[in-house]
Amino acid sequence: MNLARLERAGELTAVYVPQVEDEAMRDLSRAREDAKRAETRARQQLLALLLRHGLKYSGKTAWSQPHLRWLARIKLPQPAQQVAFQEYVEAISEAAARVERLTTQIRMLLPQWRMAPVVEALQALRGVSLVTSVITVAEIGDLTRFTNPRQLMAYLGLVPSEHSSGPHRRLGAITKAGNSHLRRVLVESAWAYRLPARVTPIIRRRQEQLPKAACEIAWRAQLRLCARYRRLTLKGKTKQVVVTAIPRELVAFMWAIAVTLQSHQ
Repeated sequence: MNLARLERAGELTAVYVPQVEDEAMRDLSRAREDAKRAETRARQQLLALLLRHGLKYSGKTAWSQPHLRWLARIKLPQPAQQVAFQEYVEAISEAAARVERLTTQIRMLLPQWRMAPVVEALQALRGVSLVTSVITVAEIGDLTRFTNPRQLMAYLGLVPSEHSSGPHRRLGAITKAGNSHLRRVLVESAWAYRLPARVTPIIRRRQEQLPKAACEIAWRAQLRLCARYRRLTLKGKTKQVVVTAIPRELVAFMWAIAVTLQSHQ
């Protein structure tokens, strides 16, 4: 009876239910993220072992080809230590192979997914690769189910919390409501906007087969978000605060691309 009264009064809110294939792609993307975390953990364990023995790579980029050649030349004084070192190296290789296998499966199964056009279109944005785009769509579902981008921002917990009393209004940190997994992925994408706006060769290749409208939105996103990153940095905001503010507007551009793509279908 209570449900019937609420329905009559229009107080019930519809709940989005993902389709079976949507949940399947979400499971696959999460498996890939788990494998990536295992790879990162294995790398940390190896570096911790080397650090205990006073071995530290002096090059610029870790896990590059020069770094891997440096690892191959390492010989520890005790046989037991060398065995432990080699096991860590093998664990990293196995984890990397698992990540690559899952990434390949995502790429192969994507064309069969009903959300593939949206996934492809979101890659027009800077910092949004294939994996990031798949995770975004798999975790949110249909982006156009939100009436406006502010609803999507609130859904992902990217809006500031508010502590107000009377005429005083005070905004705090983001609410962190909703999907923490996707929020972390979006924050990682935000780092791409610390550089000046430009269409790199990688982005240009991703945009070759995409609708012109999506590419135009992606360019506007670059102009706005790169400028916003510089502006917040000049104000003295820490990098962590800046890369937390950028994803809030990035998801708005994602929503705009999804809506534009739907209107052209």
